[in-house]
Amino acid sequence: MTLATGFVDAIRRVVGDAPQVGLHVPDIGEAEKRFVAECLDSTFVSSVGPFVTRFEEEIAAFTGARHAIAVSNGTSALHVSLVLAGVLPGDEVIVPSLSFIATANAVSHAGATPYFIDSDEETMGMSPAALEVALSSLRRDANGLTNPVTGNRVSAIVPMHTLGHPADILGLLTVADACGVPIVEDAAESLGSWVGEKHTGTFGLLGVLSFNGNKIVTTGGGGMILTDDPELARRAKHLTTTAKLPHAWEFEHDEVAWNYRMPNLNAAMGVAQLTKLDGYLAAKREIAARYAANFADIPGLTFMGEPAGTTSNYWLCAVRVDGADLELRDELLRASNDDGLQCRPFWNLLSEQRMYSSCPKGDLTVATRLHASVISIPSSPAILG
Repeated sequence: MTLATGFVDAIRRVVGDAPQVGLHVPDIGEAEKRFVAECLDSTFVSSVGPFVTRFEEEIAAFTGARHAIAVSNGTSALHVSLVLAGVLPGDEVIVPSLSFIATANAVSHAGATPYFIDSDEETMGMSPAALEVALSSLRRDANGLTNPVTGNRVSAIVPMHTLGHPADILGLLTVADACGVPIVEDAAESLGSWVGEKHTGTFGLLGVLSFNGNKIVTTGGGGMILTDDPELARRAKHLTTTAKLPHAWEFEHDEVAWNYRMPNLNAAMGVAQLTKLDGYLAAKREIAARYAANFADIPGLTFMGEPAGTTSNYWLCAVRVDGADLELRDELLRASNDDGLQCRPFWNLLSEQRMYSSCPKGDLTVATRLHASVISIPSSPAILG
């Protein structure tokens, strides 16, 4: 039996014999239809409506954040969070090279430049050791920490919780706090993931979630800003609502801002989805356990379990090719997709994207190895039937 055959068979033993199995398919049922219909009947379908407030309150309660601000998508959430964290045009922001494009794009939307650093082998998230190397190379002056090569201020750090697995956020905070640089957590993929008893996205100055169609909870499109700071929360809501000053009829705005608020229609779907979140999380942990058992005896492949001391939502289950063999990775991807199993590799490194190839970067040995070896496999809760 070839490794490709063993890979496909191990997945099939978990997902069954359906001819086509998606990577992560949303579960839309009667609750979503009922809540959306209620929203439609109310005619409050845009960014003003009771479902928006309810969704924000329920996300805040679930994550433990004091404040949650619903916005149009995860990218807009990260963009505004960077502005709130003090990122200015011309600054640099430290991000992992191994991440979805939105992490870097949000930095660009804020007028700043990404500074790419390496990942951690176990968590697949930003490496505290790489962050320490990057920060130790900076020069402190009247503006804060400055990159001596570019002359730009480094004003924020954006770790990302990869595939839902928590990064070593405590290690990253230790390094960042010593230098006085704020952390904005890209927790887009990690709703339902915890470090100890604390939810991802609530460790930094701000954190963001995504509710895209392929996320563990979806609103069709949407995001959330999390923070414990009441003034940052007030500013987040103001800036994402075009900075309009309250008035019964006048349209007066006090600064350039964005129309980023989540529509009530999307929030209605989100409220319905949250009624199922505990079930989704339980199902995904069961799926992960079945995959781990099926891949345990296949030499050359390793199932990616949650990092020590964390509880992962297992948003996307993943398998790693031992030895980081890009050719073998692609062989497994061809075999699984040819069999109707939607599997995918990691994103191409952000530092190699054409618009970011000239940005500052550190050593990316681990990120390069992870890119050449990790495959995400079907992870929908509905796999369990």
